[in-house]
Amino acid sequence: MESTVQLVEGSTNKKVFWTSMATGVLLLGLLLVSFGLSGVAYAVPIAGVGDFYVKFDKLQGTGYKFYPKMGETSSETSAPQGTNLIDNLTIDNLQLYKDFKVGGQWIRVKIVASKPVQISGLQQDAGLIKANAKFQNLTVQEKKSDDWTKQFQQTSSNIILENASLKTHYLFQKTISMNGMRLTVERIKK
Repeated sequence: MESTVQLVEGSTNKKVFWTSMATGVLLLGLLLVSFGLSGVAYAVPIAGVGDFYVKFDKLQGTGYKFYPKMGETSSETSAPQGTNLIDNLTIDNLQLYKDFKVGGQWIRVKIVASKPVQISGLQQDAGLIKANAKFQNLTVQEKKSDDWTKQFQQTSSNIILENASLKTHYLFQKTISMNGMRLTVERIKK
């Protein structure tokens, strides 16, 4: 059996081609002009580099565990912290932000979720937690150990935090669903 190759001829619509090309060049020019006006483009990591703040109206979670630790912050290699583990949780009105001093000005990177946030497998290291807290089946337990981080542990089957403000140093989630998320980078006055 013999295979045949068919050639297909086509044509380019010059009007569509030049309109697309002009639009692309215009958008690229606007992007370059915006970098030129602002002077510098910054790459700013948030998680794992130090203090950032988390605020929310309400957190409802299951499978809560807390233990103390020493951990890294943006200003110290080792500072006292507490690790919070929560299996599954929902957060209402989540706000997460970090402030940076860049060239004499303060810049805030802020993430806001306007709808409830669903998280599984949360690990959060905090230096401060302010909230109205409710626990179910709360257990606070001491254990004999040469490792001080294993001498104290707090567990609860259910946790509710309301009107919370947290100074956080590390945040990890296995899965997160943030519907209505908005990220802003803006100058602020301090």
